[in-house]
Amino acid sequence: MTYRMPAEWTPHERTWMAWPSPNPTFTNPEELAEARAAWASVARAVRRFEPVTVVVAPGDAESARALLGEGIELVERELDDAWMRDIGPTFVTDGERLAAVDWVFNGWGAQDWARWEHDSTIARHVADVAGVPVLPSPLINEGGAIHVDGEGTVLLTDTVQLGPGRNADWTRLEVEAEIHAKLGTSKAIWLPHGLAGDYGQYGTQGHVDIVAAFARPGTVLVHSQRDPAHPDYERSRLYVNLLRGQTDAQGRPLEVVEVPAPTVLKDEEGDWVDYSYINHYLCNGGVVLCAFDDPNDEVAAEIFRGLFPDREVVLVDARTIFAGGGGIHCITQQQPAV
Repeated sequence: MTYRMPAEWTPHERTWMAWPSPNPTFTNPEELAEARAAWASVARAVRRFEPVTVVVAPGDAESARALLGEGIELVERELDDAWMRDIGPTFVTDGERLAAVDWVFNGWGAQDWARWEHDSTIARHVADVAGVPVLPSPLINEGGAIHVDGEGTVLLTDTVQLGPGRNADWTRLEVEAEIHAKLGTSKAIWLPHGLAGDYGQYGTQGHVDIVAAFARPGTVLVHSQRDPAHPDYERSRLYVNLLRGQTDAQGRPLEVVEVPAPTVLKDEEGDWVDYSYINHYLCNGGVVLCAFDDPNDEVAAEIFRGLFPDREVVLVDARTIFAGGGGIHCITQQQPAV
C-alpha cells in the first residue's frame, strides 16, 4: 500500500489547530491573551472556507469558544504549545483512505525552553479523532519542515532534518529514504538553512515553510529580502539561485516566484525579524495570508491573487504569531479530502 501527501492546494476535509495554553512561549497573561486573539483570527478566517477543529487543553474550552465563536469544533486534549503544523500528524492518502504520519516531536530539536510531553502525543490524538490509522516514523521531524508539490517533490532543510538536536546520527540518504517512504515522494530538494530570525530563542532552526513553498507543480514561491542590511538578503539570493537550478521529481525546471519580504527589518527588541508571506495557508477556495501592517502586504496579496485566481486572498495580522516563533502555516494543518 503506497501513501502520498497531497499538495496543500488539493481539497481539504478540514483544518486542525491547537489553542494556546500557558507555556514558555507565552510567558504572561497579556502575551497569552494576545496569542489567543491572533489564533482565533486565523481560525475564523479559515472557517470561512472549510471546517475547523481546534484542540484545547482541558478547562480551556469555554474561553476558546468566547473568542472563536460558533461553528468551530473543539476537542479537549492535554497540550504544551499551539503549533499544530509541527505537533499534529501529516495526513497522507492511498487514493481511497487517509492515514496519519506520526513523526517524533522533541521540541524543535530538544530546545531548553521547550516542553513536549503532551505535544508529542497530539498526532495520535488527532488521528484517533479523525478516525484514521497511524503510520509511526522514527524520524524527528515537524510539519513545518517539509513542503510537497503532490507529484513527488519535497523541500527539506539541512539544519532541521540533519540538525544536531534532531537526527544527527542519520545520513542524508537515510533521511530521504524515510521521508519518501512516508510522503510518497521521490526527490528531495535541500536548502542549507532557514531565515536568520528562525535561529532565535523560539526559532525552529530553519523550517522551510517560511522560506519556500510550492504554488503548483513546477512553481515554487521563495522569500525575497530586498534590503542588503538584513542577513536574509544574501540568504534569499542563495535560495533563489539554488531553486532556479533545480528540476522537480517529474523533470520540470522549477519556475521561481520571488515574494518580497515586508519592509520592516527588526522587532521592538532590535532583533532581525523573519516576517514572511511564504508562511501562508491554502484552504478550500481561499488563501489565508500573513499580514504585518506593512506596505508589502498588498504587494504580496497581488502576487497570490495572480497565482490563485480562483481563491479569495484573506490577510490576517500575523505579527503576534511570529513573535511566538511561527506564522499562519505553522498553526494550521490540513486534513485532505478523500
